[in-house]
Amino acid sequence: MENRLDEAASPYLQQHADNPVAWQPWDAEARELAEQRDVPIFLSIGYSACHWCHVMEDESFTDPDIAEKLNRDFVPVKVDREERPDVDSVYMTVCQLVTGSGGWPLSVWLTPEGKPFQVGTYYPPEPRQDMPGFGQVLDDIAASWKDPEGRQSLEARADQWTDAVEGRLEDTPDQPGEAPDSEFIDAAASTAAQNADRVHGGWGRGQKFPQPGRIHILLRAYDRTDNEAYRDVAVETLDEMAAGGLYDHVGGGFHRYCVDRKWTVPHFEKMLYDNAELPRAFLAGYQLTGEERYAEVSRETFAFVERELTHPEGGFYSTLDAESEAESGEREEGAFYVWTPEAVHEAVDDERDAELFCGRYGVVEGGNFENGQTVLNESATPHELAAKYDMTVDDVEERIERAKRQVFEAREGRPRPPRDEKILAGWNGLMVSAFAEGAITLDPEYAAAAEEAVDFCREYLWDADGRRLNRRFKDGDVGIEGYLEDYAFLGRGALDTYQATGNREYLAFALELGRVIRDAFYDEDEETLYFTPTGGESLVARPQELTDTSTPSSAGVAAQLLGALDHVAPEEGFAEVTESVVETHAAKIESSPLAHAALVLAADDSAVGALELTIAADGLPNDWRDELASTYLPTRFISVRPPTEADVEEWTEELGFDDVPPIWANREAREGRPTVYACRNFTCSPPKHDLAEALAWAKSDL
Repeated sequence: MENRLDEAASPYLQQHADNPVAWQPWDAEARELAEQRDVPIFLSIGYSACHWCHVMEDESFTDPDIAEKLNRDFVPVKVDREERPDVDSVYMTVCQLVTGSGGWPLSVWLTPEGKPFQVGTYYPPEPRQDMPGFGQVLDDIAASWKDPEGRQSLEARADQWTDAVEGRLEDTPDQPGEAPDSEFIDAAASTAAQNADRVHGGWGRGQKFPQPGRIHILLRAYDRTDNEAYRDVAVETLDEMAAGGLYDHVGGGFHRYCVDRKWTVPHFEKMLYDNAELPRAFLAGYQLTGEERYAEVSRETFAFVERELTHPEGGFYSTLDAESEAESGEREEGAFYVWTPEAVHEAVDDERDAELFCGRYGVVEGGNFENGQTVLNESATPHELAAKYDMTVDDVEERIERAKRQVFEAREGRPRPPRDEKILAGWNGLMVSAFAEGAITLDPEYAAAAEEAVDFCREYLWDADGRRLNRRFKDGDVGIEGYLEDYAFLGRGALDTYQATGNREYLAFALELGRVIRDAFYDEDEETLYFTPTGGESLVARPQELTDTSTPSSAGVAAQLLGALDHVAPEEGFAEVTESVVETHAAKIESSPLAHAALVLAADDSAVGALELTIAADGLPNDWRDELASTYLPTRFISVRPPTEADVEEWTEELGFDDVPPIWANREAREGRPTVYACRNFTCSPPKHDLAEALAWAKSDL
């Protein structure tokens, strides 16, 4: 065997192309090789920004002795979980079922048929802290496989585990339930509030992960019920995430998660999906509370994405690594982001400016991180610093901003974290939705980033003739058949771009993606949405993705998307798919709403009905955006149509509709001016030239 990763497009696989391990990609050739040699497959799953993946590579996969064992007794296969979330989903589910937890790197031993019989995550090279040494694990498994009785035991376990994962991922209830009603959002928010950390924000008492779906549930429920506890929990969480080490206070954008309860020290990788979903949560908080800080965080995050994660033609890259080269010359986690007082004073010209910056962000001798360094956290307010230094608040803020610019410039001279430059359709869709919402809420200029990214995906990833979406683009290489998350997230992004711009092309693209979801991912018999398409690669189980993880549930977002598309294409059966999916999984949604946040929101959309804002105009008028920015309407659906009936008929023909959709019919512009019609549940406001009046009607009708 030889290492076959040298031609892989994935940066993660490329990182292992020079290992002495004879890594194979996940393909039929690797599985056939295992059958021919009659040895197990060792499957290692990770991603390029994964810290412990790097550690296990350095400790074990570059070790010639370990490599010899892997190559002699196994067929070693390496998978990028970001490229193959279906493979990751199946075997991560096994890990969670067997061990009660999961994580990356994921280490799984399989029969040649792909059935798992041993599973774990990171293994040290030698036994440590109750963890067995990796070399010894390999020896033990190889010995058991070669022993007839031992092999029989492993194969029996493989059958048992395969049955269990099939049951977990594929099964649906024998009978659908009753879809949650409009009051269920209150119950879901109550659960979120009861489980929240009311001292430090967020959820959990150890590591803190961002949970944007829960924030949307809380804000929506507060808007519906006026229960101030819901607003308070959401605001506390937004405030703590914005103030702590999760947020990059110098360059904008969010890290993956924090390792402590107080949001102080993050795992430093920056993922595109976090920097898409979190601004949407902050923008919702901004609309509801008017808190300018939330808008500022969103603007700074968008600036980071445009500066550091954007392809020259408009698509968005996947990640920035947690590690970069430190002064020692070694790669260290967080090296690009952490500071000492000495480093700040070297970067900032004015002594007082440097002192204020250190005071604001807690940069002290000894630090809060490794080697006496500090992860920036907001530690003192400008008012507190103004009192301490006998200065005005305005002067303090001006000096801190000046220092921040100089710190940023100094940081730009440091070795940068490696960037994973693969472009994933689904993750791009999440970012597109964020920029589209930014265009509506903050600045119409953000629409350009959304449009360019959708155009990139249409140009390089979408096969219009075959009605097929590819998942990955990397340096001109396109591949991997798209999953439900790719169609759902990009479809929502395209639809949101239409709402932000009124451009019919994006509505047409969203409709096409929605049709593929309906035709290829929806199972009429089981009344559910699967993560892989009908006829796709057969794994030991065909997964559904019902729970929110680091990204929202693809089934939940797909249900939301199809429900929204029903407003413009009611004859295509989109709403029926949404309703059946929600009913099929009603019991799970109601028993565990926090794990199913995207499905909770889809169920609420369906129960409440969207607020339709039909706008007859040449695009979304810019002077109406202030009203949209300051009015929280979580079930809002903006449908721009041309001002005249003749142009609407042309749109109808171009979109392939048999008739003018009801949402557009007889809703032309009046008096030659942009006109809005606000409707909910077949009740509409009179035509208005003033959006504020239409929104006031909408709020009063709730």
